[in-house]
Amino acid sequence: MRRWSVFAYGLVCYASFVVVFAYTMGFVSGVGVPKTVDGPAAAPPREAALVDVVLLVAFAVQHSLMARASFKRWWTQWVPESIERSTYVIASSLILGLLFWQWQPIAAFVWHVESPPGRVVLHSLQVCGWLLVLVATALINHADLFGLRQVMVFLRGRRYFSPGFVTPGPYHIVRHPLYLGWLLAFWATPDMTGGHLLFAGGMTGYVRLAIAFEERDLLQEHGRKYREYRSRVPMLLPWPRR
Repeated sequence: MRRWSVFAYGLVCYASFVVVFAYTMGFVSGVGVPKTVDGPAAAPPREAALVDVVLLVAFAVQHSLMARASFKRWWTQWVPESIERSTYVIASSLILGLLFWQWQPIAAFVWHVESPPGRVVLHSLQVCGWLLVLVATALINHADLFGLRQVMVFLRGRRYFSPGFVTPGPYHIVRHPLYLGWLLAFWATPDMTGGHLLFAGGMTGYVRLAIAFEERDLLQEHGRKYREYRSRVPMLLPWPRR
């Protein structure tokens, strides 16, 4: 019964990710959801910016803190390892849900592209960003990243082991294609409002911070192997190395 309860919990947590990821696409692109990053302003710009910054900082703290190995070691004193990742996933989904619910749009345009070809190009880049996010997670074990593999292993009564360090597909070109996908999705828009700029800028700052922490953890875990990989492959932009 406990194994099935853990498995059901993992499924619920994964479902929360699916819902929030779908809403994120609508929130950023302005399609199919009741409230978007570019929605009509409901508060003065300074007040709106203050609320939005607090929401972005809350997301960055939760997302970065709970992903650290030191936090996991402390956290798993109370939370079983089988649901540690699932709990991280649902906590991230909840904090993003709060951000979407309380987000205060700033409606003034920073840029607005009227040219139809220009709009098509930017929308296409945004779609490519979302696809890159999904492809990048699939290539490095999507089920493990979102806690499904952990609960399935527990359900079968087997011992969990990390899938290890792999660099498939786009990981040969940049070290963090997942983050590159997010940045493309957030910045590639023909209609950049003040609120959208704040959101994209805040998330870019979080990505840079997350990469620093993540690479430190990867160096500690994989040592020379990751150090050599980092020396060969650029971080986010596929510039050729000397």
